[in-house]
Amino acid sequence: MKDLKCLLRYLGPYRKDMVIGALLVVIETGFELVIPILMADLIDIGVASHDMAYILHKGIQMVVCALLSLITGLLYARFAARAAYGWGAQIREAQYERVQSYAFSNLDHFETSSLITRMTTDATVLQNAINGGFRPMVRGPVMLILGVALSFWMNPGLAVVFVLCAPILGAILFYIVHKIAPMYHLLQKAVDRLNGTVQEGLTAIRAVKAFVRGEYEEEKFDQVNKTLMDTSERTFHYAVLNLPAFQLTLYTAVILIMWFGGNMILDSSLQVGDLTGFLSYVFQIMNSMMMISNVFLLLTRSLASAHRIREVLDEEVVLSSPEHGATEVMDGSVSFEDVSFKYNLNAMEYALSNVNLHIKAGQTVGILGGTGSAKSTLVQLIPRLYDATSGSVKVGGRDVREYDLQALRDAVGIVLQKNVLFSGTVRENLLWGNPHADDNEIWEACRAACADEFLKRMPKGLDTDLGQGGVNVSGGQKQRLCIARTLLKHPKVLIFDDSTSAVDTATESDIRTALAKLPNVTKIIIAQRITSVIGTDQIIIMDDGRIHAVGTHAELLEKDPIYQEIYASQMKGEDISAS
Repeated sequence: MKDLKCLLRYLGPYRKDMVIGALLVVIETGFELVIPILMADLIDIGVASHDMAYILHKGIQMVVCALLSLITGLLYARFAARAAYGWGAQIREAQYERVQSYAFSNLDHFETSSLITRMTTDATVLQNAINGGFRPMVRGPVMLILGVALSFWMNPGLAVVFVLCAPILGAILFYIVHKIAPMYHLLQKAVDRLNGTVQEGLTAIRAVKAFVRGEYEEEKFDQVNKTLMDTSERTFHYAVLNLPAFQLTLYTAVILIMWFGGNMILDSSLQVGDLTGFLSYVFQIMNSMMMISNVFLLLTRSLASAHRIREVLDEEVVLSSPEHGATEVMDGSVSFEDVSFKYNLNAMEYALSNVNLHIKAGQTVGILGGTGSAKSTLVQLIPRLYDATSGSVKVGGRDVREYDLQALRDAVGIVLQKNVLFSGTVRENLLWGNPHADDNEIWEACRAACADEFLKRMPKGLDTDLGQGGVNVSGGQKQRLCIARTLLKHPKVLIFDDSTSAVDTATESDIRTALAKLPNVTKIIIAQRITSVIGTDQIIIMDDGRIHAVGTHAELLEKDPIYQEIYASQMKGEDISAS
């Protein structure tokens, strides 16, 4: 319940709607509980004395109570819907906002499919708990308390039957709720796995078709889908037991009341109208217990969802801007001072170990190394996508942890290894780099990234729709658009994380030539091809998370065995000038 209480603070402006809805339910219940009293009087007085005026008078009162109950019920539905869907929207918004503030290390704690489930299915479960459960949650206890009180007021002897039956029903319902509580956690995890499989299969649909693996993907989906089906069946197999338990207890109570009540009527110690009214209260009391049991089932499932949502909201953001952080980066110099880093503090090995590196402002630096040598990890510490575990990373002569995050990341442009474009036009994607850029600036960045050549061939140019994730352009075109987008930031440090791997060598050479013309911009280029870094001011060779060597092409070619091996394998004896 603690998780649910914490999430209730997101009701915000909808709290008033919930309070009004609760008051309307109480009023509606009051009107309904008056009807059995009026019915008893109508039968015992009006029908017994054949007084049509009295019957008509009581009948009108019953109709008025029914109409008022209907009106308050309809009003409740309006306020409850507003509160439920407003609350659901607030929770989804809070989760999405929280995820946007996450560092990369925070995102490593959650699978993407799980975050999607928590923002959609889990939020909907809570939403439905309010929309479908708030009325019985308020109405059930009110009807139960008032119904029991009125039944004892009408006939204490018959009320004992209810007192005996109610605990039996309560015990059965408690067992059901206790049994299915852990099952709802398993159910939501099964939904996570299903969403993960769907997301992976649809994202990689072209690869699936290229390798003719459609049947394999269908079997994989069928497996997780069947797991979800089996988990749902087991869960709701117990959840639906509350209905037969309720019916068994209700009909047992009715039979006993009819038996004892009938004997009381024969003994003239009870009137027919009183028995009729009493039975109405019995049905209302039992119905209220049924409502309460349904509420407990809803709460049990919503508690599982609330816990999962709270995990997202309570995740401690490991990276944040310092109070009064620096808002200006003086220049593009970059320094690593005895930096070590590991992705998980409990990991046995460091991804980076004892890195010392100094790059002057305006220099062009290349980084080479084998797969897993931590090249990408190294550059991700510069814009503070991760924080160094020990040591310090400096940009512009200041530790990156002293900068306001937005100011730092505006000054450090990074084209990530995995190129990402968003649904929308080319212009909308490029404006991510600079929302205020005009067409001249955009085309200038596109020319530098060699993206203008294919954009000019497109009928709509910058207004061409890229499709979801940029599916309407090739891998090389996507890379060039990502480079243009980063250039629009006018950064002081420009990082290419293997960002021209899908571009032909001639185009890559043109991009390097354009980048060389950028004044006062420090350029760090991670590459697999030696031609991409051969003309840089210095080349850094990384091996197993450490800096193996630093030097120019000529220096490394002369004395570094790793660089010599890379050169020999890629150049195959070609005589390429260091200049």
